[in-house]
Amino acid sequence: MRWLVGWSSAAVGAAGIAGAAGSAGSAGATGYDGETVQPVGSQLLWGDPDPLWAVGDWRPDEVRVVTADPQTRIAVLGICGASDEQLRVGLFAARGGALRHLTAWPGSYTAVVQVGRRITVCGDLAGARPVFHAPWAGGTAYATAALPLADLVEANLDFGHLAALLAAPDVPAALDDSTPYDGVKRVPPGHALILRAGSREVAGYEPVASLAVAAPAADPDRAVDAVRDALVEAVRTRLAAPRHVPGDGIDPGPVPGMGPAERRAARGMPVPGIGADLSGGPASGTLALLAAGLPGMPGTVLGHGTGAGERLLAVTFNDLAVGGQEAEVARAGALAANPRLHHVVVTGGEETLPYGVLDGPLTDEPGSSLIAAARHRARLAAGSADHFTGYGARQVLDAHPARLADLLMDRKRRHLVRPVAAMAKADGSVLVPARVYAAARRLARTPYRTGLEVLSERLLRRRFDEPGDGATDASLAVLTWAGPGPAARWLTGEALAEVSVRLQTSSQRSGVGPGQRPGDFRARAALARLAADVRVLEQAAEIRFQRLHTPFLDNQVVRACRALPEALRVQPGARAGLRVAADSLMSLFDTPLLAEAGLVEARVVRKAVRSAAAGEALPLDGLADLVSLELWLRRLLARRGTCWTGTPARQRAVPAGIAPQRGALGGAGAVVRRG
Repeated sequence: MRWLVGWSSAAVGAAGIAGAAGSAGSAGATGYDGETVQPVGSQLLWGDPDPLWAVGDWRPDEVRVVTADPQTRIAVLGICGASDEQLRVGLFAARGGALRHLTAWPGSYTAVVQVGRRITVCGDLAGARPVFHAPWAGGTAYATAALPLADLVEANLDFGHLAALLAAPDVPAALDDSTPYDGVKRVPPGHALILRAGSREVAGYEPVASLAVAAPAADPDRAVDAVRDALVEAVRTRLAAPRHVPGDGIDPGPVPGMGPAERRAARGMPVPGIGADLSGGPASGTLALLAAGLPGMPGTVLGHGTGAGERLLAVTFNDLAVGGQEAEVARAGALAANPRLHHVVVTGGEETLPYGVLDGPLTDEPGSSLIAAARHRARLAAGSADHFTGYGARQVLDAHPARLADLLMDRKRRHLVRPVAAMAKADGSVLVPARVYAAARRLARTPYRTGLEVLSERLLRRRFDEPGDGATDASLAVLTWAGPGPAARWLTGEALAEVSVRLQTSSQRSGVGPGQRPGDFRARAALARLAADVRVLEQAAEIRFQRLHTPFLDNQVVRACRALPEALRVQPGARAGLRVAADSLMSLFDTPLLAEAGLVEARVVRKAVRSAAAGEALPLDGLADLVSLELWLRRLLARRGTCWTGTPARQRAVPAGIAPQRGALGGAGAVVRRG
């Protein structure tokens, strides 16, 4: 993992703050026994009274600091296409309070600006590079990971957040700005954290349009050109970065029965150079061919790995344990016939099925990808040091079903014909158009506040729809402002009541801001959830010295895709492995931590696992959410140590273990003990 962390103190010379303003040699707060509190394994970017550190295995070109004077500077961490001069110009503009331009350079990065005692930290639009903050020592600490802040403030678990994560994971009002750690808050996508001498403010940096006036019609050709240009620039920015040879890059020499690729894999190293996923889908295929076709010698470094020279390494995962992927593999093979690509097919058996391997590293937050981390790791282990993936393409390009309501609100009924006809053809029913149109019309006429109140009532009354088996049922289920998550049916009444209260509170104090039509709103929420899960996947399936690149989640690509007319969007989904892993899952839920936390009853989940393994129609995504959260909780409690020096060993997140006090499921200070 890599993150940045810093804080804004209440005042220069405040108690507990050590060092002089602008000091580059030391920074931190005075901890126990007079030792300075600093992140473990950190690189100081600037010093007190508002220090900033880069923590983890950052590459030298991924950390840049441009300074105008000792109290005016900008730090950019990640892949950023801006030159030093552009960063300097951006810094001067930021002195006047402008923020959006700090997020408009190509690439994927986090920008931190210091102007005097004012610190500005910009999150991204998708949520792939989030920013967190927590009150600490009379000021505010911030980071791009939640766990270091939880360690710093000794945060307990926020059981209300965990309940919302299971009951309504796609509903921003249920999750709000909370995290799994009580007191640690998240900055929403498209916002920046602004700190002034310890005080904090969260401000949006994207312009908003009026809901009363329809946006001007976008020219389809120009919109498509803008998406293409943004994607090309995103890939080019990564190709322009320095190439990295994993580790020392030296092959220790021949081993009987092992070639260079096998020796590299045994050392846990990716192939030097640049590669890409090639699943046979349009997103990965586009990125692979784009990266291979742009000038800049995108392939592997000569003399290393496969010996493929300058060809781009394209990796296809072929699941031998699950059928039905023959067409995708065939498409990948056809694309790989391009002479600029070197194609590698990774085969997976039962050991790579979801739920097949339940061990793994602790991630910053829970996510459903934890159940399939071994599957992804098998694929990525054959990849390159810089590896392109197509994650996020469907969420930024395709039309969320709720966008049908947007078309009605904009009086564009004729654009409903093609998607509704496609659903009718897929389901083979003449009743589909009427059902879909009625649902879209109902959503277009439903206020956001009413939508939250309806979901709150459904959770309280435990009213859940049975899982459908067709595209139409799936689309109808999400033609609402907010809906229950697939795991909600297995939660306790107390957990559902907690989430219901959260929704009622949110509906009473807020509404949707200008320009937030239901389809646009649901699409942004779906993108934020996907970005958060990709972040978890990147940590859970991490290959040392490897960087995963997701250009479709870059700010400029997201912006360009959001400008696409609705008529250009299309809709294109599967999973297995429960039957094979049923016994290990039953053992996992013998004495689950989720039950100790009051979120589920163990017998209910065990019954669901047995039913799903027997082939009964159940929302498998919900079981994935339950298993992933249980795995994450176990890894968190098994963890030893902390992210900080200068603190006693006990100062870490969830110091007391797990068992909420009776009747205080989501309350602060809820404590659970586990021997």
